[in-house]
Amino acid sequence: MIRRKPFQRPQPQFRVTANNNIQFPELRVLDDLGEMIGVMPTRDALQKARELEKDLVLVTETAKPPIAKIINLAKYRYQLQQKKAEGRKKSKAQEIKEVRLTPFMGEGDFQTRLRKIIDFLKKGDKVRLTLEFKGRTITKQEFGREQFDKVFAQTAEIATVEIYPKMLGKKLLAQLMPSKK
Repeated sequence: MIRRKPFQRPQPQFRVTANNNIQFPELRVLDDLGEMIGVMPTRDALQKARELEKDLVLVTETAKPPIAKIINLAKYRYQLQQKKAEGRKKSKAQEIKEVRLTPFMGEGDFQTRLRKIIDFLKKGDKVRLTLEFKGRTITKQEFGREQFDKVFAQTAEIATVEIYPKMLGKKLLAQLMPSKK
């Protein structure tokens, strides 16, 4: 069987209105450093941009009068791309990692899972703890709560309990959130 990569759309180019495509009679013009040059007719702004061997790029249409910048078009597109990438970095959502425990687990298994939980929390991810009761173990819910209490005690310095332990069917669930540094 041949596996094919899913179709990937090309990255959208930033649509920028520049030079002769600007349809406004008057513009507020800035230089490439963001310093105000002044309000002038579009024709004069285009002439000034040609003298400096740069492009006249429309930055904001909604302002009165619209704002344009005298800058190299490639440089402006690069700046937009950098702003978009920075926005993606800042808006990185926390992932929720799940760690499964059992009510009667050995100390070695518990320590391994605890190390995983601490790693996830240090990376900035939330951790969901699940403990499923199988068969007759549902009658011994206190052992499951003891496991959660041990985890909460060990991670008290780096995490806060976001969702306290609660039963959903045969599962006991809780969630930890990394505490602010």
